[in-house]
Amino acid sequence: MQALRLNPGDDLRGALEATGRTGFVVAGIGSLTQAHLRFAGEPGATRIEGPLEILTLSGSLTPAGAHLHASLSDAAGRVLGGHVCAGCEVRTTAELLVAPLPAGSLARAFDELTGYTELVVRP
Repeated sequence: MQALRLNPGDDLRGALEATGRTGFVVAGIGSLTQAHLRFAGEPGATRIEGPLEILTLSGSLTPAGAHLHASLSDAAGRVLGGHVCAGCEVRTTAELLVAPLPAGSLARAFDELTGYTELVVRP
């Protein structure tokens, strides 16, 4: 396992993608000034103003990009969750635990069945 810490102003998704790592984000906590989440069945992201707490974060990382989901709470304790899009700005910190996998073991390819770029697992 590898631990990462993101700093204030970092883009959560962008910083993870910039690592070029292959593996899975198995845990993540921290805070955001704002978030952009895509909710189930929606075509685009919804902007959520903070401050927000990251309650959970998980997903997969490939050199072609990340597939991340998060649950977030606002100052009133309301919880929202969805697909993490670009624009989730770290407020104070984001503490992440990544389980690395060998380079080339995960990739992404368009899947005609789902209409999305999906994970491809290679031996």
